[in-house]
Amino acid sequence: MSKSTSTAQQQFKTDIPGKTADSEKLISIITDGLLDKKAKEIKILDVRGLTTLTDFFVVCHGTSETQIRAIANSAIEKVKEKTGEAVWKQEGMDARRWIILDYVNVVVHIFSEEKREFYGIERMWNDAIFTNIADS
Repeated sequence: MSKSTSTAQQQFKTDIPGKTADSEKLISIITDGLLDKKAKEIKILDVRGLTTLTDFFVVCHGTSETQIRAIANSAIEKVKEKTGEAVWKQEGMDARRWIILDYVNVVVHIFSEEKREFYGIERMWNDAIFTNIADS
């Protein structure tokens, strides 16, 4: 972790208990929620050196619209339960083909397999540092 990131985390203050600037902790909680609902091919993209939009993308897919929504709800519930933090913005819950959960420093993309291949976020951000999360 870079020195500037550590400094930014030390300066982060909130009156909400459990809210954190610790992206790695947030990612761990999110991936637990994704794995609980059997999300497929979970990848973490570290884009800190490439954009100011966010620090990390979490990308995965589900096999049906019902599962995609369940994956998103599981991640939202886990983060709320463990940190008290609500998702800042969310899109796609009705269509359930590409759901975006924006936690500011971490943005979660939950796709159908077809939409994931079509939009190719991993290809678009191929300069990012990738971490694969093993699913069962």
